Amino acid sequence: MSTKKTPLRVPVTHGLKDMYAMDMHSAYQAACSNQFNVTAFSRLAAALSVVRAALNLRQTQIPDAIVTLDLAVSTLQDVRSRGDTSGVWEISESERPVVLGGIEMAEHCIGTLDVALLEQTAAMLLQQLYGDQPAT
Repeated sequence: MSTKKTPLRVPVTHGLKDMYAMDMHSAYQAACSNQFNVTAFSRLAAALSVVRAALNLRQTQIPDAIVTLDLAVSTLQDVRSRGDTSGVWEISESERPVVLGGIEMAEHCIGTLDVALLEQTAAMLLQQLYGDQPAT
């Protein structure tokens, strides 16, 4: 007789929430102080994208969570396009409220997720981005 094991749902701890918050806020602060670069951009974009995709997989009931995070991710796609083209990485003054709103929403929502879901979501996004290539 075979029984299907239910995955253990380990809640996101304050430490993990703090790590996500640090990645997002430090990158945002770098952007606001003209010290933004591709590394800071990548950390911010990855954190927002993982939380957004995990919320979507979990079919979140948090009002406006997906919409708010989609706006922030879309704005960051514009930032990336400009950065890739010009080599100048910046979040403009007009883009900052949208990105900050996404950061705040991600912080608000991350506690509704679990560690395994975040890990699986990050792996899924990396697979979509890199395919069978090893991430560098």
